[in-house]
Amino acid sequence: MAAAAAIAADEAERARGRRAALSFAAIAVVLGLPLWWRTTETYRAALPYAGIDGLGQLPFQLAVPVAVVFAPGSVPGDLPRPLPFRDVQEVEIPVNLRSSITSRYETLYRSTTAQEEAALDAATAQEADAALCSLQDATLGSLTMYVVPETSSLLPQGISVYVGKHRSALVRAGGGLAALRTRLRQLTQVMSFTASSIATALSDRVPDGQLGLDARRYLKSSLGYEITFSLLNPDPKSHAVDWDIEDAVDRYVQPVLDKLSLVANFSVDSQILYYAVLGVTPRFDKESSSFLLSAHSLPHVINPVEARLGSSAASLNPVLNFLLYVPERSHSPLYIQDKDGAPVSTNAFHSPRWGGIVVYNVEAPASPQASLPLHVDVDMVRVMEVFLAQLRLLFGLSREELPPEFLLESPGNEGLADWELDRLLWAHTVENIATVSTTLTSLAQLLDKIGNIVIKDDVASEVYRAVAAAQSAMAKLATGHLHSAFQASKEAVTSSERAFFDPSLLHLLYFPDDQKFAIYIPLFLPMAVPILLSLAKIVREARQRQKEPTKLD
Repeated sequence: MAAAAAIAADEAERARGRRAALSFAAIAVVLGLPLWWRTTETYRAALPYAGIDGLGQLPFQLAVPVAVVFAPGSVPGDLPRPLPFRDVQEVEIPVNLRSSITSRYETLYRSTTAQEEAALDAATAQEADAALCSLQDATLGSLTMYVVPETSSLLPQGISVYVGKHRSALVRAGGGLAALRTRLRQLTQVMSFTASSIATALSDRVPDGQLGLDARRYLKSSLGYEITFSLLNPDPKSHAVDWDIEDAVDRYVQPVLDKLSLVANFSVDSQILYYAVLGVTPRFDKESSSFLLSAHSLPHVINPVEARLGSSAASLNPVLNFLLYVPERSHSPLYIQDKDGAPVSTNAFHSPRWGGIVVYNVEAPASPQASLPLHVDVDMVRVMEVFLAQLRLLFGLSREELPPEFLLESPGNEGLADWELDRLLWAHTVENIATVSTTLTSLAQLLDKIGNIVIKDDVASEVYRAVAAAQSAMAKLATGHLHSAFQASKEAVTSSERAFFDPSLLHLLYFPDDQKFAIYIPLFLPMAVPILLSLAKIVREARQRQKEPTKLD
């Protein structure tokens, strides 16, 4: 009896051990593993992958509101219907196999109002353009073209088209509706975007063979730019150079930047660098008794000078460098040659997406015994004319060759006309949308490839905001609202860059699997070994009981 009781107690103890082991195993599997998995998983907020992919496939539609206003005596006789009426023309610009651009010109044909007729009675085209400015549509991207009689004295002799400083032009009638539409088509190419300007804005998507020579020379669209004016005086012992850069910037540069403030934010600074040489030894020409810099040596001038500037290292925005170089006395006078060996009239050159350099020669003193250093007063008017021309080239505002019957009014002190600003906004809006699409696509591919990158809610919200703003910008472009489209594209760029460069994306980027094992094995192995051994023992005992023969009474 005692032996039987001992066997029963031992069996009860074993059963209790088996139940305890199974309970621990069940708790570890049912509660421990899900809790551990939930608390250690990488949090990844949902992203609009379909919307990001759709940005690269959505077709661009650029709508340009155009008003054609006929003065008395200028209405063609072959108009399709009485004034006023509307007409829409669409032109498709292929970009690549996935995307295209459709330019949509929504034209309103109407007659002049009494106020416009009074403005067109001015003595000159310049006066008429100034008077019509307050009467026309001031919407960014819109164009107004006034058709005047063929015998009108408003336009000079031999001039058929006058392009003003604002968003209007004067067109001489004659030749019927077909000839008028040809001139209007030429005008829209001058005053609005062109296929080449849009292809340049989409240079990342357009095959290299379809891009022009200047496609990669213009500045990329940015939310801000920094402009640095530098005076390089390599020989301060011989030349004491004085330049009134502050007054020159206020008088010549600031009006241009005020006009461009709609495009981006600008900051301007200046500096004087002594003993800063070009790094290229000029060639002496005996015939002219001067020193020459050939065109092939100009690319070697930038790098040695840029090392002394130091402006780009402390800036997150693109830096435009404008350098005024006063040659040392031993290399004076110094002249720049073009590719054909002819002297450059401005004695200056510009580097794409970098800036420009002006060589300013100092007249030799009349007497060889003149005291040194010579005092030099820089002619800032001549220098700033070159710098502003280089600034226009960097932003792609160079004026193309036009037919001889076209007359373009000078923009004056503002540096650029209103329609030139619109051309810049068209290009930058399209480029911003393309940049957002590229940035978000790269981010989506990175996050899809590396699964242990944390995607926080604020990063996801920035991505959603960027996609929505880019879609809004494209919708605004399709309806002709250039200003709101550009603002939406800037918001999209800002949000996409915030998401792409968010520091939280790097927290677990360098956390490989071997580090995971090194952390979790010491934590779980001491707890898992007893449970696994107990389970193995339970299985082994169960198999032994199955093999033992059943005793029959």
